[in-house]
Amino acid sequence: MMTEKEKMLLGEIYFANDKQLVEERTKAKKLLHKLNVTEYLMNGRSRAILRELMPNSHKRLYIEPPFHCDYGYNIHSGENVYFNVNCVVLDTMKVTIGNNVFFAPGVHIYTATHPLNAIERRTVESSKPVSIGDDCWIGGNSVICPGVTIGNGCVIGAGSVVTKDIPENSLAVGNPAKVIRKLNEE
Repeated sequence: MMTEKEKMLLGEIYFANDKQLVEERTKAKKLLHKLNVTEYLMNGRSRAILRELMPNSHKRLYIEPPFHCDYGYNIHSGENVYFNVNCVVLDTMKVTIGNNVFFAPGVHIYTATHPLNAIERRTVESSKPVSIGDDCWIGGNSVICPGVTIGNGCVIGAGSVVTKDIPENSLAVGNPAKVIRKLNEE
């Protein structure tokens, strides 16, 4: 029999208020409090907090507080990743971020999703992974929805809501985000 955490990580329906999951989210919130309130500047102590909160991310990760996430350990980021202020990553499942990715203020990344049935939604949820390729720039207040893959070299315009995969080297804007042109083509 699988634990609720195992179900969550596999993208199956799970009970989010499971004791283990609540404890892990509480641990993340305590670390986020240290990052967002106690330190508030990127320094040696902040970097130590990030290593504990996000052990699967490269050490060359820069976050402008405040920052929020559910667990932290499901965020797998490459080298030279920058989160500006007020970014949120609901990492109930793996979030893969490539190298040289920049997030403008207020970007939200969601892996958590909920049943459409109202009765089911009261107690359970599920997750879909998110993947962002190398050399991407995600514009301010954009939302990346569960299950989305953004290819290498993409730019997502400010305020966009990304509901579907974006092919590499694309400029996508709007709600829902649509590719308006290819980048790096002559």
